[in-house]
Amino acid sequence: MISSAVRVHAILPSPIGPLTLVAEAGQLVALYLDAQRHRPDEDSLGSPGNPGAAPFAVAARQLADYFAGQLTEFDLPLAPSGTDFQRRVWAALQTIPYGQTWSYAQLAEKIGRASAVRAVGLANGKNPIAVVIPCHRVIGADGSLTGYGGGLDRKRFLLDLESSGPSAQAGTGA
Repeated sequence: MISSAVRVHAILPSPIGPLTLVAEAGQLVALYLDAQRHRPDEDSLGSPGNPGAAPFAVAARQLADYFAGQLTEFDLPLAPSGTDFQRRVWAALQTIPYGQTWSYAQLAEKIGRASAVRAVGLANGKNPIAVVIPCHRVIGADGSLTGYGGGLDRKRFLLDLESSGPSAQAGTGA
């Protein structure tokens, strides 16, 4: 399906490198890291938008608070585009509490598809809204860091940030 809405993008600095936010009809449809594995070509990002306008300004504030260790849950208008299965996986990712990790098997169980671990892993890897939809919180069954579209160094950074954030300090994950 081809959307008739106008896409715009803004690039924000972050501790893990530049983040490209893409919006359509006032909703965040993508957040890409600069060297992300499934990043689309530049033409699909739309024209440059005003970083001070919605939803970029709110996203920038919330991302700054997140990276400062002061925000544990994003509240942004999201509209990721994907298959029904992918959207179910991405919705389940948003239920993983800040500072905690799940295995791919736990994520598959959460969506009621315990035998679909590989498909869940593929959907996780296609998450178009990195950081905000926390695909970085999914790890291997043995606790090891596994693939991350933005690189394992960034995944480690995000997990370390969250492990020392407000929820971890309070001793709760949710």
